[in-house]
Amino acid sequence: MVALLFALAGFAFIDSLDLLLVGVTAAIVVDSRLGRKSPVPGGVSFIAGVFAVTTAFGLLAVLGIDFLTDLVDFELTPTIHAWGALGFGLALLVVACLPPGAQAEPPPWTATFRRRPWLLGVLGIAIGLAQAPTAIPYLAGLAMISAQNPLPTLWPLIIVAYCALALVPPLVVLALATRRSRAAQRFYRKVLRAVTRYGPVSVRIVFVLLGIGLLADGALHSEHLW
Repeated sequence: MVALLFALAGFAFIDSLDLLLVGVTAAIVVDSRLGRKSPVPGGVSFIAGVFAVTTAFGLLAVLGIDFLTDLVDFELTPTIHAWGALGFGLALLVVACLPPGAQAEPPPWTATFRRRPWLLGVLGIAIGLAQAPTAIPYLAGLAMISAQNPLPTLWPLIIVAYCALALVPPLVVLALATRRSRAAQRFYRKVLRAVTRYGPVSVRIVFVLLGIGLLADGALHSEHLW
């Protein structure tokens, strides 16, 4: 259980380095300042939309996987465990070695949305629907939870905590934007620069460490591979 929580914390850290969410939140802050209004309603609405969708997706995914495994009488055998660890480990290492792409930036059509808090909630839902089914760390974490037999007693709270941790950077950006002190503003700019500069590198490092760990786990169970 402890190993599962540590792995999920690592996956949540990877998911938190999402430049798109930080960029959209920063755009909401800038637009609110230009309009001389508080960025809190729009920022909270946007983040809440993402959180609601990713959390619901995770809960339904685990319930669905658990239902399907019970329906087909699926059992996580040591052989499946070993091959799964090797497969996930290799996948993470391959992703870590891919060449960097262009930095994610807020889509231009968000300018229309960020002036209306309820539309920003819709935007958050749309982004959550697009990202949740394609986020490799999140899917890997959900698979790890679903593989527990029986499921952890507090597994819904684990998913809620995961989704909350993954949204810490945009929440920090929004919180700092509400502060008027020079120190808070300097820290706000530093957070944006740090996420932009070190986020992709940190993701690669964590991918490599988790990939090596999964390969080592598969090697420890190598007697079950054949």
